[in-house]
Amino acid sequence: MKARLGIAPIAWWNDDLAELSDDVSLEECLRQASVAGFTGMETGRRFPMDAALLSPILASYGVSVCGGWFSGLLLDGEIAVEKDRVAAQMAFFKAAGAPCIVYGETARSIQGDRSRPLSQKPKLSEDEIAAYGRKMTAFGEWCAEQGMPLAYHHHMAAAIETEPELDLFMKHSGEGIPLLYDAGHMAFAGGDVLRVIDKHHARISHVHTKDVRRRVIDGLDRTRESFLDAVVKGAFTVPGDGDLDFEAIVKRLAGYGYEGWFVVEAEQDPKVSPPLDMARIGHKELLRVMDAAGYQVEA
Repeated sequence: MKARLGIAPIAWWNDDLAELSDDVSLEECLRQASVAGFTGMETGRRFPMDAALLSPILASYGVSVCGGWFSGLLLDGEIAVEKDRVAAQMAFFKAAGAPCIVYGETARSIQGDRSRPLSQKPKLSEDEIAAYGRKMTAFGEWCAEQGMPLAYHHHMAAAIETEPELDLFMKHSGEGIPLLYDAGHMAFAGGDVLRVIDKHHARISHVHTKDVRRRVIDGLDRTRESFLDAVVKGAFTVPGDGDLDFEAIVKRLAGYGYEGWFVVEAEQDPKVSPPLDMARIGHKELLRVMDAAGYQVEA
């Protein structure tokens, strides 16, 4: 069983909340990730979206592109339009040798709006989810045919957030749209993180190892506080610093034969939680649980 360990730059620069960002360069971000032991980095706003420019920078730190977010609008949009919107990122990711594009549905989402409380997240009927699932499957199949698969990210404050919503989405979509499994988002949404793996392991193609602080999540007033308020309060952290049992999570994934990337994605205030320190904690914990689960971590 082989695994690769990556990290997302959201610990250094938050794209939705500029105040939660370290004043560091791309090179310093990559240096810190490399020092912590990671060999992959998802893309962020300070990454040049040009493989010719980025590849030499990545190579100098022994890091490769292990994915990156795409703000999809297919819930309310058309497949032809999304093909045009994703084309540049797809070409860049193919040139960079990335394993997938992380598809995040941002149509109707309130994840980036601090004025909208969590209780106002979009809610879809099963018929709406079914129609959406069919579109996502067709779009995912097309992306895979172009040589760059998607991984669908269930996400707090978005249309597919909760375990029942994810179940319906998976029921009404096909193998053409693989799943990004994020334990932190599922725990925040009140789901059973192990049961989700049991039900949907066959479609999981990418994993975000986001941990949570339950005292923060349990203390939220979801009728008044937003997703971004939760982030500011410290709802998320790295494995080894939160309350999720990542040994159990990783062992469950290993039991179903998952191989590939495990990416730390833990947005929080870099002044309160210094990114290098957090990266080291997360990497150390992932090495521990990977060994316990029987993975060989590729350097």
